[in-house]
Amino acid sequence: MAGAYIHIPFCDHICYYCDFNKVFIEGQPVADYVAMLLREMRLVMAAHPDEEIKTVYVGGGTPSTLTPAQITQLCDGVHEILHFDQGEFTFEANPNDLLTMEKLAAMRAGGVNRLSIGVQSFDDAILKRIGRIHRAAVVLTAVANARKAGFENLSIDLIFRLPGQSRDNFLNSLHQALALDLPHYSTYSLILEKKTIFYNLMRQGRLQLPNQDVEADMYRDAIDLMAASGHQQYEISNFARPGFECQHNLLYWQNDKYFGFGAGAYGYIGKDRYHNYGPIQQYLAPLHDHKLPVIEHHLVPVEEQMEEEMFLGLRTRDGVSRARFLQRYHMSIDAVYGDTVQQLKEQQLLTEHEDHLTLTDQGKFWGNEVFQQFLIEDPLI
Repeated sequence: MAGAYIHIPFCDHICYYCDFNKVFIEGQPVADYVAMLLREMRLVMAAHPDEEIKTVYVGGGTPSTLTPAQITQLCDGVHEILHFDQGEFTFEANPNDLLTMEKLAAMRAGGVNRLSIGVQSFDDAILKRIGRIHRAAVVLTAVANARKAGFENLSIDLIFRLPGQSRDNFLNSLHQALALDLPHYSTYSLILEKKTIFYNLMRQGRLQLPNQDVEADMYRDAIDLMAASGHQQYEISNFARPGFECQHNLLYWQNDKYFGFGAGAYGYIGKDRYHNYGPIQQYLAPLHDHKLPVIEHHLVPVEEQMEEEMFLGLRTRDGVSRARFLQRYHMSIDAVYGDTVQQLKEQQLLTEHEDHLTLTDQGKFWGNEVFQQFLIEDPLI
């Protein structure tokens, strides 16, 4: 079984922090893109006719920039080509695109059963400062409309450590988010990625961000408030009521298989990690000739697989299973990482329950530093 990620690169506006593959939608060949996206799916699945798809995630960019007719075309293709009858089917959406019912109705009729809404903040001044074009009041209407359309599995994203953001400001966004009484929330610390407006401003000394202590306080506030509201932290940045954990993202964190469709998408099947062309025309050109738009294949060596098993698994509440590691790699965790595990336990960054290694509460705050300890410098074989 595998997951499927589908990338829609079009946006009505480019946010200042975003480094995902995206383009401003005006003048873009959107209809042709959707048609070629379905062609790519047919070409790939012809080589994997027996692969069962258990989750589908449509991300971006902004998938909700598609018209209702294009949403219907895409959803119909997902069911027909991927033989996807039931399972978690997520669509990312901008709040402004949910102010009327047409797109929501198209998603619902197309079998979409989970929405992830990009909110980021409930402060209008901060939303403007980070390049978002919606305003906080719009979120309330978007969520109400989603519920009216029949969506129960709803999630929103929040970002902390934003320019001009105080701890109290983020707390206010947390409270407003939780007041919506949704089953799932994601909250991320701002990362300054290259080729973004914020990264360039930082290089110029023109970006003022909260310091590390305030950032840690914001993260602690999120953990505490989510727990108090019944949302379990099942991954470093994700919180859900029991039964509403994002199954597609869990598939990533469990280092399982997934297909990637669309411009700039990545897939990971077997030991093959592949990457599609990012620029729209470079993605479309081979598909017009019925060829796959893959720019690169990377055969992942066993050392890299082990590293990712640790990095990704430790992000989750359940952690890394010793038995699963041994079954997958025919080597025990102690044989590969014995000294590292012991040192991290002594530093109270790692703990163990039954056969699972997990981060401690302190370890969650030092996740990247912990993960770096699992890099393998020399080949094992």
